[in-house]
This record gives sequence, structure tokens and C-alpha cells, in this order.
Amino acid sequence: MSNSPTAPDLWHRLLGVLRCPLCGGALAPPHGAPASFTTLRGVRSLGCAEGHSFDVARQGYLSLLTGNTNAANADSADMVTARTLFLEAGHYEPLARALAATVAELCPPDGTVMDAGAGTGYYLATVLDALPGSVGLGLDASKFALRRAAGAHRRAGAATWDIWKPLPVVSGAADVVINVFAPRNGPEFQRVLRPDGALVVVTPTARHLGELPASLGMLSVDAAKEDRLHRTLSGHFRQERTDVVEREVTMTDEDVRNLILMGPSAHHLSAEDVHRSVASLDTPLTVTVSFLVSVYRPH
Repeated sequence: MSNSPTAPDLWHRLLGVLRCPLCGGALAPPHGAPASFTTLRGVRSLGCAEGHSFDVARQGYLSLLTGNTNAANADSADMVTARTLFLEAGHYEPLARALAATVAELCPPDGTVMDAGAGTGYYLATVLDALPGSVGLGLDASKFALRRAAGAHRRAGAATWDIWKPLPVVSGAADVVINVFAPRNGPEFQRVLRPDGALVVVTPTARHLGELPASLGMLSVDAAKEDRLHRTLSGHFRQERTDVVEREVTMTDEDVRNLILMGPSAHHLSAEDVHRSVASLDTPLTVTVSFLVSVYRPH
């Protein structure tokens, strides 16, 4: 993933977007830190006027999750490794390019993109490559994913957060919110978007990975998923359009293993079970990857 020229005041801009999750106050670096900085590396913490302080991990992401937040379902280190290997194989690159093209139509050249459920930052980085003057903020509950997201793009910052909770983001601060295979918090997405902003949601279709046998133990796509998505968002958004992104790709046995181990199935399948079930496949396999990229506008 290539990086565009850096925004010299990345975190100066993002600190205008973020807020303290405890009191809603503005966040700032400790006294004596530079007023403008591109990366959080070297900054030990950020805090607000009320004295709430949040550590910065050495990898450069901001830890906003407080002690009473449950991140038990967040991606593990092994899941993140599997996802990184799978995405590097390029099977979802057409989706990333299509998402970037859609966001580039919706976002001003110097806009702010928030990725709710950013994972490793793969999709946010591709989006920012298409928006040379914009900055991005990735939120995710997994510290293991954010260790990668913090370095995914020079114009992207990352912070730990549970998307189901009120977002630590100023109202009306985002031009576009992207949500790729992640929880959807309709009221909060509406709140953080500008009135003329857009929410872009990526979901799998019923055809996605249809050639893979059920014996692999992967969770299937619910046929009612799209209807539920509309119901979840309808009170806060109107759907503007939906595009289908679909390709046939060739997957090796390693690709299939990483695909299973990077997703929610990994929470109830052991690596040994996955290796054993994948070994029975006749690989390489031709597999359909199929997605909906839906654009919503706030009411």
C-alpha cells in the first residue's frame, strides 16, 4: 500500500476531531509537546482539561478504551496476522479500489474520513491514497489490529474504541464514515457526520465465498442481512445507492486457511481444526468474492 505525501499537521487536525470519551473535552498533548506533529510516536499521552489522560502505545495508536469497556470480541493477534496475510494476497483489492473510488466522489479534497471498525487500516489507506489532501481516523477495539493501522498510511491516525459506544468524536467532524464488515452504530454515525456527509457501508452478498464448502465451519452470510442493515440505519440515514463489486479469484490452501482464521469463525475454531479441514480441499479453488458498497446520507 503506497503512502501519499504526508499532511504535516496530521494530529493537529485529528485533535480537532477527537474528544475525551469521559467528559467530551478537547484532547491535547502534554505541556511542552510540539503544537503540530505527524505521528504520535514519541508522544506518551494525550489528555483533557479535566485531567483525564490516555496513553499512546509505542506503535503510535491512542488508547481511548477505559477499564469498563469489554473488548473480548476484538480481533486477536493470530486473527490479525491471518488477515494481514490474506489481504496481502490481493483477493480483496478490487473491493478496496471500488471503495476508494466511491469515497473520492463523496469527500472534499481536504476532508476527514473516519473508519469505524478499521482493523489493520487496509481499506482506509486505500481510500486516503485516492484523497491526497484528506486525513483519516481509524477506530477499532483490537489493539493488535491498531498496531498495524497506526502505520498503514501517513495521513491516518488510529485509536482504540468500541464502535457500539458513543464515539469519541466531535459532532459533525467527519465528511465520510466508512464501515467495512464492522458493527454499525447508526445514531453515532449520523452525529459525527457533517449534514452533507456520507456513510459508506460494505457488506458481503449471499454469493460471497459460495464455492467454499460448509464443512470448513465458516459462518454463512445471512440472507436477511441487507434488510437488517436498512432497518438499522433507516431512522438516521436514507440510502442513496448501492453498487455490487464481484470477482472470481483463485485461492490456495494457505489463502483459505487465512480467510477462515481472520474472521469471526476463528473465535470458535482451533487452528488445528482449520488446517485439517482445509487439507481435504482440492486447491487452488476458484472462489467468488461479492460485496455491496452502499452509500447513505444522514436525515
